[in-house]
Amino acid sequence: MAGRPAGLATGARHSVTIVDTTVWIDFFGGTDTPEVQELQRLIDASEDVCICGVILTEVLQGIREDKDHAAASAAFEAFLFLPMTQRTFIRAADLYRTLRRKGVTIRNAMDCMIASVAIEHDIPLLHNDRDFDAIATLGNLKVVKTRERPTRKSTVRLRRP
Repeated sequence: MAGRPAGLATGARHSVTIVDTTVWIDFFGGTDTPEVQELQRLIDASEDVCICGVILTEVLQGIREDKDHAAASAAFEAFLFLPMTQRTFIRAADLYRTLRRKGVTIRNAMDCMIASVAIEHDIPLLHNDRDFDAIATLGNLKVVKTRERPTRKSTVRLRRP
């Protein structure tokens, strides 16, 4: 597949997945979610798990203890690191602007950067963040489906007389 960094699997046996900050935080925090279970499955199956600079920064900046920070930094060295070029950032801005025109405001611009990397490399994103679902619906982002995400339905509240 064009645009993939050297070392990414291209055969049918291996999957390649970029894993978002939300999943890593739950993973390192010991929170059991369907996304963490999928990440563990990918790791156990020796599948290609990817990160990018934004994900690495977001995860590491939130770790308070030096010992935990060092352990997480070392753990990330085992995963594929996807580069972010000037084109990645331009695509992220274009993605944000396109979604905004369609009436969707992404809460964190970093999500557009992460989505841009995934789109650029044509790799699905494993996440637990509703903004990525909106990007996938209205953009070219592929996401890993681990469960049906609840949609917020408007509810009518009846007033008691």
